[in-house]
Amino acid sequence: MSVVVLKVFSAVLIAVGIYAKVAKESDVVDKLMADPALLLIIVGSLMFTITFFGCFGALRNISLLLNMFVGILVAILILQVTAAVLGLLFSEKVQERTEQLMMKAIVRYRDDQDLENVIDFVQKKFKCCGVDSYLDWSKNMYFNASDQNLSLEAYGVPFSCCIRLKNETVFNSMCGYETQKMKKGVVSRLIYTTGCLDEIVWWGKQNLLLVGGMTLALLCIEICMMSLASVQLRQIQSVQQKRKQKGSKNLCCNRKS
Repeated sequence: MSVVVLKVFSAVLIAVGIYAKVAKESDVVDKLMADPALLLIIVGSLMFTITFFGCFGALRNISLLLNMFVGILVAILILQVTAAVLGLLFSEKVQERTEQLMMKAIVRYRDDQDLENVIDFVQKKFKCCGVDSYLDWSKNMYFNASDQNLSLEAYGVPFSCCIRLKNETVFNSMCGYETQKMKKGVVSRLIYTTGCLDEIVWWGKQNLLLVGGMTLALLCIEICMMSLASVQLRQIQSVQQKRKQKGSKNLCCNRKS
């Protein structure tokens, strides 16, 4: 049953990814990490392929597909454990690489609608702005803090950085304009000045039980699926052996008669 659910979920991921990719007005983005639509397509395709091996192999009792399914899950499990260990051992390197990827995403903001929506969601969700601070938005050509920048958004930040008031009925989408020019005391009343990297790391530390629980649940599902596939493989092998033994007995009886 879990295999079927995963199969349906992966098919939905592929469909959403393809739709997002086709519907985009911008050109094809070269970088995978900066293209959510392409990432959805690839992840969905991998999940669909893996679950196809398990689902079709279980329905048709095909030991080859089941062996491939178990082998791929074992490889994924090993990769997950290895990634977790390496992440703990080289946490500073991982954080540095994450910072570089986030900076590249800021540079590509406005060039990719999907990426823009993801960044806006993160900034609103974690109440942050930029990677290390709101001044990181100067690296984007539209928000660049330069007198040569003719964009209307020069010296500004995206609207998702703005602090929303509780009694606010009409949202001012221009609230981030020219905030890089202002003094920090004034800016802190208009927008979030803390970088998103620090906020995400802080959220992870505050929710270690939730993150650990979700990781453990995922590992348990994978182990359960591997166990079920292994049990079915043994049953298939047992049936095949019984058939061989029965066939050899019938052959012996025919020779004697």
